[in-house]
Formats: sequence, structure tokens, C-alpha cells
Amino acid sequence: MKQIHKYSKQEIQFLRDNVEGISLKELTRRFNQHFNTNLSENSIAAQKNKHGLKSGIVGGRFEKGHIPANKGQKMPADAYERAKKTMFKPGSKPKNTDPIGTEKKLTDGYIWVKVDNQTNVPKVVNWRQKHRLIWEKKHGPIPEGYVIIFLDGNHENFDLDNLEMITKQENLVMNRNKLFKNDKDLTRIGVQIARMLCTTYNVKKSVRKG
Repeated sequence: MKQIHKYSKQEIQFLRDNVEGISLKELTRRFNQHFNTNLSENSIAAQKNKHGLKSGIVGGRFEKGHIPANKGQKMPADAYERAKKTMFKPGSKPKNTDPIGTEKKLTDGYIWVKVDNQTNVPKVVNWRQKHRLIWEKKHGPIPEGYVIIFLDGNHENFDLDNLEMITKQENLVMNRNKLFKNDKDLTRIGVQIARMLCTTYNVKKSVRKG
């Protein structure tokens, strides 16, 4: 029987903070990325309905009744001439483009670092999570299927001793069994437990297939 995910207060608050103006698909993607889960859109939709959360959009557009403040208004000729000076030409970059090296705390709760200035590319091309950059600088590229966790739960403690690489499967087990603690040593013990549980599960699965 598939285990039903029990949403924590932190997870519900994340939905409240991120639901507005984005599709269910995007909200589900952000949620799973932030909490390293694999929940379905139906599961997220059920929580939205349960807590009365609305994105404000339907079918990719704002709900009926949402009227832009400037609807029907034309820009005066003199205002247009002034605005032309600040309009961007195709391919140009605004003067306030964040320089490489800029650090920002984004909605996922992590610190991101600007690493490039490419145009028309996904965010992850120009921005990288700081803790992943720090880990890779010391240990090399992070293999696919692995994540970097903060052992003390503090997403701004970038000491190498506070970072640990685990598989997404192990991370899921730790979340489900509440093995993440605010103490490094206790979380390390949780990692060992998760690895043991994953190894046991994978061996049994392999035997069943064999």
C-alpha cells in the first residue's frame, strides 16, 4: 500500500508562500525540488483545496474578473517619447542586471549565486545554489541522483563539516522518518539509518525481481 504523505507545517507554509501566480505543475515542481519529494500534482492540488489556496490563474491566464490596472489605457505621446530612452533593444541587458558573484536568498529558502549572464536560458544556467558550489569546489561534480544537505538544518551554514552528500532516495527516507535534526551528530546518525534502510529495501527489491 502506497504511503500517504503527511504535510508538515513547513510544507503547508511553502505552498502558501509560492501558490500565487504559478501553475499547479510549476508549484509541484518547486515543492518537490525544495523538499526533495516526489509528490504528484493531484496531491498538491488536494492540499491547495484543503487550505483554500488559489493561484489566481486558470488555464494559464488570470481568473475571470482579474483586470489589469492599465487595461484600455494608452500611453500619452510625450510619455512614450520619454519611455523610448529606457526601452531595451532585442538582446540587450538592463543596467541593473545582477553582476556575476551576486548572492540572493530565493523562495526555496537557499542562497543562490550568479555564475553567468546568458540570456533566454533557464535560471539554473546563470544561478547555482551556493552550498552545491562549495561542495563541488572541494569534492568535484555532484553525481546525478544525489543532493547536498545541511546537517544542522541551517541553510546558511556553509562549513564543509556541515554539508553531506546523500542520494535522493536516502533524503526521502530521512524526510519521511523525521531523521533531520538541528544537531549535526544526530543528523549524521539519521543518514546512517537512512542508508541502511535504503540498502535493505534495494536488496529485497532486487531479490523479488530475480
